Amino acid sequence: MSNTHNIVRVSDVTKKFQLGKVAVEALKGINLEIAAGNYISIMGPSGSGKSTLFNMIGGLDKPTSGKVFIDEVDIAQLDAYELAWLRCRKIGYIFQTFNLIQVMTALENVTLPMTFAGMGNDAAVKKGIQLLDLVGLGDRFRHKPSELSGGQQQRVAVARALANDPSIILADEPTGNLDLSTGEEIIALLKELSRERSVTVISATHDFKMLNVSDQVVWIRDGRVDKIEDRDELSISLGKIGTKE
Repeated sequence: MSNTHNIVRVSDVTKKFQLGKVAVEALKGINLEIAAGNYISIMGPSGSGKSTLFNMIGGLDKPTSGKVFIDEVDIAQLDAYELAWLRCRKIGYIFQTFNLIQVMTALENVTLPMTFAGMGNDAAVKKGIQLLDLVGLGDRFRHKPSELSGGQQQRVAVARALANDPSIILADEPTGNLDLSTGEEIIALLKELSRERSVTVISATHDFKMLNVSDQVVWIRDGRVDKIEDRDELSISLGKIGTKE
């Protein structure tokens, strides 16, 4: 592990929102380092700030103060073009609501990020079919989202997230709209991809099943990092946590 580097570094990040005349401090000085290739779950109650932190890491929002580094690049210093390039090439996104384009087939949804990245159509189609096959949907590439189950749509979203070989996959409540069995399948798929492709998976989640596959869990409470637990520490308390479900 000596050659492992931190792919994400969050330094003294705060975020304040103005709701009318009321200032809401969503993040209150977050410091966090995430090692490349790890499967990380960011957990905490609603309103804790975990989704805000998730958006900071993904370059979807900017901190009020502090810095977020991706591969030691301060993303707040990037202009709009550079940030778009980073999000396209370095980060794959998976959302609770799938965010697939309804008029496009599964294959067209998966190849769209490749088109944005400048890949030729033939190469994109070939790679898209390979990715759909990887997630178990090789025979459904012509189907549109309305013709797929929720679990199948999320598998398309996973394939799309892998389109440009990202270093990081950000998964926002990836099992939130799935039944128990399908959610477990998606979790296992993300873990397998993390292990086999050395992709860093960062998930903001309420789903305690994520604890079974996480290398590390970051617990957020009231806009701060409450605690960080590694996998070996989690195994001790896993049974207790599971009984709360």
